[in-house]
Amino acid sequence: MVAIIDYDAGNVRSLQFALERLGAESTLTDDALEIENADKIIFPGQGAAGKAMEKLKNKGLDKLIPKLTQPVLGICLGMQLLCESTEEDQSQGLGIVKGKVTRFSDRVKVPQMGWNSISNLKSPLFKGIKAGDFMYLVHSYFVPILPETIAQSDYDGPYSVALQKDNFYGVQFHPEKSSTSGRLLLKNFLDL
Repeated sequence: MVAIIDYDAGNVRSLQFALERLGAESTLTDDALEIENADKIIFPGQGAAGKAMEKLKNKGLDKLIPKLTQPVLGICLGMQLLCESTEEDQSQGLGIVKGKVTRFSDRVKVPQMGWNSISNLKSPLFKGIKAGDFMYLVHSYFVPILPETIAQSDYDGPYSVALQKDNFYGVQFHPEKSSTSGRLLLKNFLDL
């Protein structure tokens, strides 16, 4: 069973449909016991970091998530919140990954919206996915290149498009909206 963490951060129906097509059962939940007992956990997210952290704190999920031991996949804002802090709303993150999320500069159109290629793939999460494949992104803030970077993209300079720290994985793109490569990434996560 895959638990999708429910904290009112975006529409997760397309993610649920993508998992369904891969034959995976999922449940959208904020129940600590259900999350702790799931085989895999997806931590999605869209919207503003400050509001999202507030909702996680109100549900006690800010304390639960860092203690999880099964594979966890943060998507978009979910990946950014794995970090210590973000410039967005000057918010704290969960502190799983040491690093600060930064806003793109005014030299580029913000948000970055659309397809961008990925490179420097360094994880079983990218099995069968090639450097140069495209993923779908919508974001105004990014994670710089860190020791935990397992894939990067380039927009206003290179940045982390995927992270891994122990059992925690994060992707800046939306795999459920990223066609064949995104579907393969979700399958690889389910196979971990």
